[in-house]
Amino acid sequence: MAQILDGLKVSKEIKAEIKADVEKIIASGKRAPHLAAILVGNNGASETYVASKIKDCKEVGFTSSLYRFSSTASEAEVLEKIAELNVDPEVDGFIVQLPLPKQMDQEKVIMAINSHKDVDGFHPENFGRMALEMDTFLPATPFGILTLLERYNIETKGKHCVIIGRSRIVGRPMSILMGRKDFPGNSTVTLTHSYTPHIEEFTKNADIVITALGDPHFLKGEMIKDGAVVIDVGITRVEDNTEKGYHLAGDVDFDSCAEKASWITPVPGGVGPMTRAMLMKNTLLAYKHTIYKD
Repeated sequence: MAQILDGLKVSKEIKAEIKADVEKIIASGKRAPHLAAILVGNNGASETYVASKIKDCKEVGFTSSLYRFSSTASEAEVLEKIAELNVDPEVDGFIVQLPLPKQMDQEKVIMAINSHKDVDGFHPENFGRMALEMDTFLPATPFGILTLLERYNIETKGKHCVIIGRSRIVGRPMSILMGRKDFPGNSTVTLTHSYTPHIEEFTKNADIVITALGDPHFLKGEMIKDGAVVIDVGITRVEDNTEKGYHLAGDVDFDSCAEKASWITPVPGGVGPMTRAMLMKNTLLAYKHTIYKD
């Protein structure tokens, strides 16, 4: 049976480290790091995610601010708030929670964010710096996966890493990071997606499989080789007859894959908590100006 890559445990360790750092900062007479969030509309998943970020900020000692806009708000209103936050010296980093309503151009909104405060790591400038292996804000989910692999000392050098899904948030940056000259990294990377025929031909030969599809239980045990490391980024609400009315499912068929894998992430409790912890980490980096030297 596979050993668990426990994102919940590691994320708590990281947040404890950040909290200790913040306590030293405040003891020296300086202000706490400040993370702001812009939330447009009332998407349930977005509401939950933003609420959890605010909770994380409180836990580590950050200041947090939330700016809400209705689902009918104009793009100009949101861009005006972004412009304010870009120049606010008291705000170190901020995020615009995605997805945005249809009347807004997501690319235009992301481009409007000051790259020095883009703690989500979505701005093209930060993506380009990441691709060139320069210091930058890494997207939170890939950053979390790298940190999980590092903390558990999972060997990646010379390994074949197959990534399923090519989103700009996970799959694409993950493919770049796993091939970088660093640890974790130095892997031979295959990026697969919805148009890749016979994906199992790739996953059966992979030492590491990272799946970010949003397709519950897609990856079955017969699709991986013995001893593979399996990272499940997918998280989907699946309706059921429980009191809550749904349960959370990952892309991985956990039971069948756990019988063959050497290491595996659970859902929930794997990549999700790491994503949130790395957003805190990026905010602390922004506060310390360790990414961009002013």
